[in-house]
Amino acid sequence: MTVANLTRIICAAALSAAISAVSVPAHAAGSHGGGQSDSGMSHSGEEGHGHDGAAHIGKPGKLADISRTIVITMHDSRYEPESIQVKPGETVRFVIRNQGELLHEFALATAAMHRAHGPEMMMMMEKGVLEPDRVNREAEEKMRAQMGYGIQDKANRIMLEPGKSAEMIWMFPTNAEAALQFACNVPGHYDIGMVGAIEISP
Repeated sequence: MTVANLTRIICAAALSAAISAVSVPAHAAGSHGGGQSDSGMSHSGEEGHGHDGAAHIGKPGKLADISRTIVITMHDSRYEPESIQVKPGETVRFVIRNQGELLHEFALATAAMHRAHGPEMMMMMEKGVLEPDRVNREAEEKMRAQMGYGIQDKANRIMLEPGKSAEMIWMFPTNAEAALQFACNVPGHYDIGMVGAIEISP
């Protein structure tokens, strides 16, 4: 499948998501004055809490507490591996690599938080911050000046352009009942399968 064809499929999925988002309340994109947004994607690195009963998703971890490293490879319609298992309270170093030809996100949250984050990502696309294969830095700086934050200012997510890699250290919640996912919320990407389950189990 060519990049042009894949982009068309993703754009169609993004359009469908945009139509669905019409019924989402305006506040679902989150408050942008710093601190915690409604989407559960924190602008200040605080622990995330979202619409699904203030679900605890964990917090940035410390280097000294890392128990293991998990490599996540992003392709243009999926993650590898497609799911992961962690222990309650475990601190994991994620090494994230974008081997696709499009811009992708690695975000840790609940399904409800991902849904709530969607309108914000759509807004970033409409403002020209998110392009198919890159972050438009000039548009991002304009957004930062207007709204007080940039694309990478949330501790539980990483945005990567093709060929790039990054690391995230994350301490998972001690609550084994937490239902978490890793996902890409670039408009249309979640809908074509860029989402994976995180099982928290002793």
